[in-house]
Amino acid sequence: MSEQSKLQTRLRDELIRMVEEDGRVRKELAADGSLFEGYHPLMAEVHRRNGRRLFELIDQYGWPGKTLVGEEGADAAWLIVQHDIGNPSLLRRSLSLLREAVAKGEAPALQLAMLTDRICVLEGKPQVYGTQYDWDEHGEMSPCPIENPERVDELRESVGLIPLHEDTRLKRVAISLSSEKPPRDMKARRREMKEWARSAGWLDSKG
Repeated sequence: MSEQSKLQTRLRDELIRMVEEDGRVRKELAADGSLFEGYHPLMAEVHRRNGRRLFELIDQYGWPGKTLVGEEGADAAWLIVQHDIGNPSLLRRSLSLLREAVAKGEAPALQLAMLTDRICVLEGKPQVYGTQYDWDEHGEMSPCPIENPERVDELRESVGLIPLHEDTRLKRVAISLSSEKPPRDMKARRREMKEWARSAGWLDSKG
């Protein structure tokens, strides 16, 4: 095995291990219900640690696309970014790098769409593709506000997503089969989320 192949394997395996740890902790916290009570400190720490390491890898090697770490490793890198919501610098930097990776065929357009939406929602703006969901005032899982609802299905189709109404139906079925329940006080939840977004640097003091 060449030195380049060894490097690719090492980086891929490291990224996959980080995502596996994320999944293990998420599963443990979901089992006792504590995962759904705000941003759990233990989950946040896993995300921060993984995000810091990915930032180091990006500095050294650039975006971990399919050529560098294989498809599974590239998917893991994207998931690490998507989950480290307390790190605006990582998400914003990755958005630019991921845009370039998609143009070169190194990453799927769907990942760019989902990261775009995640950043929009964290910044308190309407999303583009309708990929981000939250509980609504009726206690149902619904898409977060969308910038252009009339065009959303067209945009979704362009990145390989099913129509929004069908996606929403499937999300609601899945959530009904899980242990996650609507927050008891939606106003308090939204207030806490906004305070967290300010503390993380997504919103300014007036946001």
